[in-house]
Amino acid sequence: MADRTILVTGGAGFVGSEFVRRAVAAGTRVVTLDALTYAGDRSTLAAIEDSDTHSFVHGSIGDRALVSKLLDDHRPQAIVNFAAESHVDRSIDGPGTFVETNINGVFELLEAARTYMDGGAPANFRFLQVSTDEVYGSVAEGRSHEASPLAPNSPYAASKASADHLVRAYYRTYSLPTLVTRASNNYGPYQFPEKLIPLMILNAVARKPLPVYGDGMQVREWVHVSDHCAAIDTVLSGGELGEIYNIGGGGGAANIDIVRRLCAIVDDLRPDTTTRETLITHVTDRPGHDRRYALDTSKIRDGLGWQPAIGFDEGLAKTVRWYLENERWWRRIQDGSYRGERLGLAALASG
Repeated sequence: MADRTILVTGGAGFVGSEFVRRAVAAGTRVVTLDALTYAGDRSTLAAIEDSDTHSFVHGSIGDRALVSKLLDDHRPQAIVNFAAESHVDRSIDGPGTFVETNINGVFELLEAARTYMDGGAPANFRFLQVSTDEVYGSVAEGRSHEASPLAPNSPYAASKASADHLVRAYYRTYSLPTLVTRASNNYGPYQFPEKLIPLMILNAVARKPLPVYGDGMQVREWVHVSDHCAAIDTVLSGGELGEIYNIGGGGGAANIDIVRRLCAIVDDLRPDTTTRETLITHVTDRPGHDRRYALDTSKIRDGLGWQPAIGFDEGLAKTVRWYLENERWWRRIQDGSYRGERLGLAALASG
């Protein structure tokens, strides 16, 4: 029987579902709460459909009554909050949803956690907020460390920075035992196809244009979703309360170079008469596009002993192969049929 219970919010999304699958495999009892908005997909949890240590609840972190009931019923030792609107382009087109979920939703979740603490939560209870390197804004040189000023440049980043401030305030004001992690760009299986790496893979396979913002020289660091979740578990188990931990894979590469590398991998796995690199199309840059992100991850590496296990070249090749081998999964995302499956698990296991 599982000796630890965790409430995972946003657990049907890309990163959240990886965390849930790993936790259940490790013997943890998990209650997954997800609102199943456009990027939420229950098929990401198909591999643990029959597990007696996992339960799924359809609902929002903004529903304080529901969250409080789940806390009272299941008595978890931790809340890990992945729930968020996370696409920068969508935040530019419609910032209100980001404010509602990423700020107001986190407030409601914190309030539910505070009531739970006052009502006798387990002594080792933790509240972990999953955040992003985008809260630091563009970094001209050097690396952002956990005490760097926050300078978000998109509605998405601003909403995540606001949530981080709320979490800090609840630790300082109410002694809520909180932790915050800020990760660099993620990649890996089950990532929603609108994000850079899966979009480029699928467009390359279909020989569609590969749209690259501006000159493509925006620099990002990348961490495999599996390494990210291992880091979160490390922080949850050994992190110092009230602290922030940066999570990243190190290095850094320009977006245009990532696209070229993906083209080469697809060309190798699905040879064609001409290279996919000819499909690259430069498009107008988006407003407020940060030029460079770079994280100082020495705190989690030196203090908690975490380091990524998957090198970027290895991880990128594995990711391309996963998408090529799991066409059924991403086809249903592209054609929208996954929306009709939301409340029931589709018979889709990882390939």
